[in-house]
Order: sequence, then C-alpha cells, then structure tokens
Amino acid sequence: MTDAATPQTGNQFDVVILGAGSGGYACALRAAQLGLTVALVEKGSLGGTCLHVGCIPTKALLHAAEVAESASQAAQFGVNATFDGIDMAGVNAYKDGVVSRLFKGLTGLIKSRGITVVEGSGRLTSPTTVEVDGTTYTGKNVVLATGSRSRSLPGLEIDGKRVITSEHALQLDEVPGSAIVLGGGVIGTEFASVWKSFGAEVTVVEALPRLVAAEDADSSKALERAFRKRKIKALTNTRFESVQVGEDGVVVTVEGGKTLEADLLLVAVGRGPVTEGLGFEEAGVAMDRGFVATDERLRTSVDGVYAVGDIVPGLQLAHRGFAQGIFVAEELAGLDPVPIDEAGIPRVTYSDPELASVGLTEEQARAEYGEVEALTYDLGGNGKSQILKTQGFVKLVRRKDGPVVGIHMVGARVGELIGEAQLIYGWEGYAEDVAPLVHAHPTQNEALGEAHLALAGKPLHAHG
Repeated sequence: MTDAATPQTGNQFDVVILGAGSGGYACALRAAQLGLTVALVEKGSLGGTCLHVGCIPTKALLHAAEVAESASQAAQFGVNATFDGIDMAGVNAYKDGVVSRLFKGLTGLIKSRGITVVEGSGRLTSPTTVEVDGTTYTGKNVVLATGSRSRSLPGLEIDGKRVITSEHALQLDEVPGSAIVLGGGVIGTEFASVWKSFGAEVTVVEALPRLVAAEDADSSKALERAFRKRKIKALTNTRFESVQVGEDGVVVTVEGGKTLEADLLLVAVGRGPVTEGLGFEEAGVAMDRGFVATDERLRTSVDGVYAVGDIVPGLQLAHRGFAQGIFVAEELAGLDPVPIDEAGIPRVTYSDPELASVGLTEEQARAEYGEVEALTYDLGGNGKSQILKTQGFVKLVRRKDGPVVGIHMVGARVGELIGEAQLIYGWEGYAEDVAPLVHAHPTQNEALGEAHLALAGKPLHAHG
C-alpha cells in the first residue's frame, strides 16, 4: 500500500514506535515496506535485548559449550582430542563478533528503508505523541515496544559481581568454579547447561515442582534426568530465603534452613516489563500488573495506540514480538492480518539436551478437550540420533480421533525440527495427513514422521 503514506513534515509520521527490539524494529521495517513513514525511538542499540543481551549472545555461549562438550567427549567417537579448558576472552570475542555483525546488518537495513531513528529515552505524552529529550514526535499511530528487564526477588540485591543477572553472566571474563542458579526456567537451565559444559559445578534452585514448568511434564522429567546424568544438581520444590555475599563467594539459604555455597548466584526468576515512568498510564493506557493490556489485535485501551513484545502479557519470546510487530504494521496499513495464535508460537530451550514444543501440553489438552491421546516416540529408534549419541523423544498430543494439538521434543538439535511441528499444529494436521510425507534419511526429522506413523496406527521403528 505505497499510497498510504502521509508526506513527512518535520516530526510528524504515520507511526511512531517506542523501542527498537525485535517487536519494534520488525514493525518499523514492515510499515516502511508498506509505504508508511516511520520514526523508531531507541535509548540503547537497535535490536534490543534479543540481539545484545538475550537470544543471540546466549546461543553463542551455548554453541561454545557444545564445542567444549564435543572436545571433552571426543574419545567416544574414536577421535583423539583433549579439552584444556575455556578461554573466556576468546569465547567473548566470538560471541561479540556475532552480535556486532548482526547489529551492523540491522542498522544498514533500517537506514535503507528510510526509517527515522531517534536516539534517546522516549516517553508517551499523549495518544499521538512521544517526547524524546525535549523533542516531540507525532504519529497517526503509536506502537509501544519497550521490552523487558531481568527480575529479582524482594530484598534480593543484584550487585553485578557475586549476585548477577543474565546480562552480567554474558560479560563474565572467567568461568566460575561453582554457581547457584536461582530459577529453573529457560534462562536458568540454559546458563546451568553452559557453565557445566565449561567446567563449573552448578546447582539449580527452583520453587516450582519441576524444571521448565511451562513445558510438558514429560519434557521436564527428561531434562531433569539429563541434568542428573551431567551432574547438574536441581533442587525443585525449594524456595529461596536469603543470600550472604562475601569476598570469595555467596552462601544461599533455602527453605528449611539448608545452605548452599558457590562463587556466584545467578538470579534467573524471569523478566518484567519495562513500562514504569514512560507515561503509559498518564496517557490512559490500561495496565495489567505492569504489562500493557491489549486485545487480540494488539490494540491498547487508547485508540490508535498499540503494544507488542514482552510488555504484552504472554510468552516473552523474540519471535513472538517480531510477529506481533509485523501484524501491527499490516494492521495500520489496512491489510486486516489474521490474529496470532499464541499456542502456535514455537518454544525452544537451548540447554543440553534441547527442548522444543508447539501447541498444548498433554495436561492443557486434557483440560481443554477432555479426551485426548498422547504418543511418545523414543529417539533410540532414530538413526541420526544414534549417530549423535543423543537421547530424547518426540511426543504427540491429539484430540481423540482429531488433529494433533501439541508436539513436544527433547534431544540434541531438536530446536531445528520445530518448523515442521509448527506447520502440523498450524494446519490442524491429522496423524494420517503427516504419515505419508517422505522424510529424508538419516535425519532426526524422521522422528516426526515415525511418531505420526505410529499415531496413525502403522508404526515401523516403534512398538505399536
């Protein structure tokens, strides 16, 4: 819709976007592509949390951890290699190089689309205006995309040295000898996995009954088994009480008076929305425990103001924010896009082993549909998984005699399989629809095909 743009005059735009993380920059790029004039306000660096202190640098660390594991376990593949430890300066140079190249590419892309980038701290001053360091920018529409920050617990002070968040963990210049990870969700389990591969002794403390509690219970159990095998201690159903910080480390007290000692404490108890003091409530935007309340079309309570990403209640995932940004841009351009199905957003935990899922857990499916059927295909029957020496499974959940409503996978590299799983869920595919599809051999992708063959009543490499 290239005819939709309003000729830009001064600081007036079709859309002003507050925040240039995954949601904000995706919205800016798509809006500009559709002919709208765009101002993109960012106090930090283009790309936000995901690019600079989230997804990209943490996954770079996880890949370095995978290389370390490969070196230390090379003998089982008949390869003579030794693991002599981790050079954190080298690891950080690799990590920072990946971030730098992606940032340079994104900056060039934003510039090539004619988007006006406004550097500074923005504040919503009315339903149509954002003020940045004393200058007002006006938009026909405003998109709030201010992202999230690491949470802590009441009374738990982050000092950035002995008591740290994931942002600090990304900047460590040496591997801790030992670490306590407070929180057994995605961030906590990923850092626990990295540090163990790097040679640290790791203990995870989780108040809920299981690790990665948002995932299917079978996936949680598999990860806990794998962590035990890797000698990562996981204390579930265990509440944090206090921490004492000394020159040489920390002493953490948990429920029941038990104490744990380590070099540092990583606080990974989730992320909170960055909304305070930005003028949202004063402009009339309805809030929900610090988050911005929206409808399914991502409209706030104020006409013309939208919100995307981590400030919207739901999964705090970069690709969710990215998709929401595109959705809002198309909405503003009058394309009437289809609302995003939250359950259809893929989820991956990049620990060792990886967890990947889409759709409903078995428990959620039973609550929603009553009678459901679940089938688990063990990766022991998959040739490529044997080659990789990984253990895990593909679990399918379907409505009784109906479509597949949940797919859950555990094992090395299963995050790369989530694309087909997402399509199956999104198309409301039946096992009988997927079973005839030809999957390349030998691949782990075959496991998805084999699982659907078994669910369709014709198992080959599985017991039916």
